[in-house]
Amino acid sequence: MLFRSFSAPCPDTGRRSRGRRSVACAGVLLASVTALVSTGVLQAAPAHAADSPTGPGSPAAAAPVQPQAAPRVTSAVLGLDGDDLEPTVHGDDTPYDTASIVKVDILAAVLLQAQDAGRQLTPDELDHAEAMIRRSDNDSATALWQQIGGSPGLEAANKRLGMTTTKGGPGLLWGLTRTTARDQIRLLRAVFGTRPAADPASPALREESREYIRTLMTRIEDDQAWGVSAAGRAGWALKNGWLQRTASGLWDINSIGQVAVDGHHYLVAVLSDGSPSMKDGVALVEEAARDAVRATTGH
Repeated sequence: MLFRSFSAPCPDTGRRSRGRRSVACAGVLLASVTALVSTGVLQAAPAHAADSPTGPGSPAAAAPVQPQAAPRVTSAVLGLDGDDLEPTVHGDDTPYDTASIVKVDILAAVLLQAQDAGRQLTPDELDHAEAMIRRSDNDSATALWQQIGGSPGLEAANKRLGMTTTKGGPGLLWGLTRTTARDQIRLLRAVFGTRPAADPASPALREESREYIRTLMTRIEDDQAWGVSAAGRAGWALKNGWLQRTASGLWDINSIGQVAVDGHHYLVAVLSDGSPSMKDGVALVEEAARDAVRATTGH
């Protein structure tokens, strides 16, 4: 399968400030959602199930969200050097909206479909994949989401990856995919693990596909290099997601990836919602990641 070489740093094409990108993204998405709501295509969703972004996190529907008394956070950690197959979970392992962490899942589905067809990724697919993971580009995510067949395509891929609790978002609203911290560790195992996590009768990601995702997750742009990386500065690969709720103004902040601590590697997933600001949410996620890894390593 053909992937772009990463022997030299990739050019940061199309980089804009987070503020300008955020405002433009939010305006387009809100206009689209308003049209859908007015025509009755979108129905009112339960709390935490729909919203609209103010940053490059994920497209979502504008729907009421109930205020929270305090932020909610769940973390999960799995050491790759041991024999454990299931992570240690801290907090209630209940579903959260993914925001942009689903982009790793989308890329895995694209790669599985390409493998099944016995073909290489096209130049357009390579461009979309790089922009989607490195810059968290929403247009690229939407293009690949449509290509895999939306929610049904994602869930078909997830079955092969060993994921059991992740449900794809409605329509084009990939950022409203619902997942748990435990299921995100299963996704990370499919990418970083040394042993297969899925049904051997249904071939999962080949090594070249896994290496491609891993490489992109180590090339995140500097302004997005936060989250689980706080637990292992020696080496990391990650993808973050961030989404502000329209009705409450509260933030969903998520981070998944691999970190290295004292020569050992750990898969870490931290999901949160209800933070009063993005800064507060990032701090919450980073503290949860450090605490979870510290509890696993003992220091």
